[in-house]
Amino acid sequence: MNIKIQAVHFDADVKLRELIIEKLQKLQKFYDRILNVDVFLKLENTGQVKDKIVELKANIPGDTIVVTSTEKTFEASLDKASEVIVRQLKRRKEKLRA
Repeated sequence: MNIKIQAVHFDADVKLRELIIEKLQKLQKFYDRILNVDVFLKLENTGQVKDKIVELKANIPGDTIVVTSTEKTFEASLDKASEVIVRQLKRRKEKLRA
């Protein structure tokens, strides 16, 4: 599984990139046929507290799963987005078994 991280209009530090890779490697446990995951990190300039956006696009055979999360920090956004994508991958795996 390839993980591609893109920070839009800023540079993400090494710790954040390592955290993302570590967190997304665990997706293999839930669905082993993931081809690649694209991660987009964005800063929203709306003046609100929640302005860090993480978007995950997981490419699996025959489909693409897209999850977006907005929180105060990138770490919190990543946690929320990874929980949602795990739930969707589990659901997809159950459909394949049925």
